[in-house]
Amino acid sequence: MDHFSYVDGAMQVEQVPMEAIAQAVGTPVYVYSTATLERHVGVFRDGLAQLDDPLIAFAVKANPNAAVLATLAKLGLGADVVSGGELLRAVAAGIPASRIVFSGVGKTAEEMRLALDHGIYQFNLESEPEAEMLSQVAASLGKRAPVAFRINPDVDAGTHAKISTGKSENKFGIPYDRALDSYAAARDLPGLDVQGVAVHIGSQLTDLAPLEAAFVKVGALIDALRAAGHDIRTADLGGGLGVPYDPAQPLPPSPADYGAMVCRVTQDWPVRLMFEPGRVIVGNAGVLLSRVIRVKQGAQAPFVIVDAAMNDLMRPSLYDAWHDIRAVKPSGARATANVVGPVCETGDTFAMHRDMDVVQADDLVAFMTAGAYGATMAGTYNSRPLTPEVLVSGDKWAVVRDRPPLRALIDGDIIPDWLAD
Repeated sequence: MDHFSYVDGAMQVEQVPMEAIAQAVGTPVYVYSTATLERHVGVFRDGLAQLDDPLIAFAVKANPNAAVLATLAKLGLGADVVSGGELLRAVAAGIPASRIVFSGVGKTAEEMRLALDHGIYQFNLESEPEAEMLSQVAASLGKRAPVAFRINPDVDAGTHAKISTGKSENKFGIPYDRALDSYAAARDLPGLDVQGVAVHIGSQLTDLAPLEAAFVKVGALIDALRAAGHDIRTADLGGGLGVPYDPAQPLPPSPADYGAMVCRVTQDWPVRLMFEPGRVIVGNAGVLLSRVIRVKQGAQAPFVIVDAAMNDLMRPSLYDAWHDIRAVKPSGARATANVVGPVCETGDTFAMHRDMDVVQADDLVAFMTAGAYGATMAGTYNSRPLTPEVLVSGDKWAVVRDRPPLRALIDGDIIPDWLAD
């Protein structure tokens, strides 16, 4: 459920008309709903209500906007970060370091020092060499780093290949069958407090079976590690719950279904459980608002050319991802059309042969379920400025990231002396 609805024939977000935002800020623009964020956090938390003090660490990569993070911080969420920049963003937004988990395969020594200085809750290590580097960094600072190894359980998540992370050929984690040796080696390294196990098999999962298979493996590993003398106190079960992009497809499992499965599988685990939801919190809380530039007749169907492009919303060109596209003021007429952006790439395509609202030049359209992996993946290809972002709360709204002026793109380049006049 989200808080984007039609009132008197026009879409609004909570109590704010989308047309008003477009007129004030211009398009394209990302628009986020506070009420939807609050609801999704509540639903996810309710799904885990039977657990004892779980740590819910929002996956910052899904949406790192400071206002979004500050909203989630006030709701009590922690953060899962994958870079020093995300760590600093989370802390600046009010998320305590004691609720931050640092994941990712390529942590640098500098990022490790930064995280140790802040006193984060846990490092999720993804290789033995990473454990050795962190040991050296922690020992040099006279600190002990709380760590877990991310395990690669070789489980097919059944999602898009580019967002599958738990198969043996993926770059993430250490192989399941090498885990006992990796933990034994880490126990002898100075500066490490080996406290947990972590797993994350992919994103946009629409079936609980792969998650359950991975969690069963984690449970068996925890038993084996504790039998080998390791004091395992945490288990990070990652994230990955899918959200409904296409209303014609079956609904993904709900947080309640997920929580019931987790409680059943982990009921005897003597650990604190941790979770890294991202998309399921912010996906439906945001839309990309765009204006139609013109409609061009194609060989088989018209091309609806909008002012948003692949640099603003990369998911369709990167993953062939499906986003519902709705007219802000639908006439009731529908037709088959192709929706494309202005960037000079054939891949700048949002939908082909899509049954959708009939629109014409200057109409507004909303790309739904764009709150996750939207603005955060945007770039400036074709010298297009980054997309602004707006946060709405009830009848109030604010720009929470400005659209940079085009001049800023030009002034960011430096012409060397030998080319200057």
